[in-house]
Amino acid sequence: MGSRRLAVGCEFTYESAVATLAVFQVQPGVSPLVFRRSESWVSTPELTLRAYSDLYGNPCVRVVLPVGWSTLRYAAEVEVVDAVEDADESAEEVAADMLPDDTLIYTLPSRYCLPDVLADEAWKLFGSHAPGYQRVQAICDHVHSHLTFRYGSSTSMSTAADVNTTRLGVCRDFTHLAISLCRSFNIPARYVFGYLPDMDVSIDPAPMDFAAWMEVWLADRWWTFDPRNNIARKGRVVIGRGRDASDVAMATTFGGPRLHQMTVHAQEVLS
Repeated sequence: MGSRRLAVGCEFTYESAVATLAVFQVQPGVSPLVFRRSESWVSTPELTLRAYSDLYGNPCVRVVLPVGWSTLRYAAEVEVVDAVEDADESAEEVAADMLPDDTLIYTLPSRYCLPDVLADEAWKLFGSHAPGYQRVQAICDHVHSHLTFRYGSSTSMSTAADVNTTRLGVCRDFTHLAISLCRSFNIPARYVFGYLPDMDVSIDPAPMDFAAWMEVWLADRWWTFDPRNNIARKGRVVIGRGRDASDVAMATTFGGPRLHQMTVHAQEVLS
């Protein structure tokens, strides 16, 4: 199986009234499908960065933003497998009492994913579907058609139940809703975000942004599903995994600095 090279990264510009701690989660995580060839951090003014891993093993960097303006840039070159994610329509759901211990947390309600609130609707819509991979795909098909993608249609307070009602959202909202519906059947589902370049698909004219999708435990492993795009894709570069977006925010500030600009890039490096 061949590989392809990608350039990924982002830039944040802040204005702070006081020195403010910030945590950034923008580096590709450890993956057998992604090889990190190089990476760099550049800050203006020059800042001290300290790396650590969070509760879920995701790479993070913490830094104190100074008073005034500051810019932080991250860039990496990675190699990715030249293939779409695996799929297996015969993969079966696992009974709750047989699930691995570390998957159980991904069956429970979390800040944005509300299987307890959406359980009745989930069973009404998908209770008659055959359990397993095809039921999860049916959930993704539903979310993909039920919600309309629209920037600014949801906020940092919007839950899966909220966007299920408004039928509007961005990729994180599509993912939160699909996760909630999966968890209603005790299917472990976790939130994933990262870089998703336009590889072997039509180029999206909208500005590049971070992408969100989900991983679902079926049979004996995690499988990738993307309710926003709802097609198999190449070049997924995972940054973080967690219960929902609250666990894997690309930037968390311990105060109120003003974000003036954020840019994201992810594109193939052509020889």
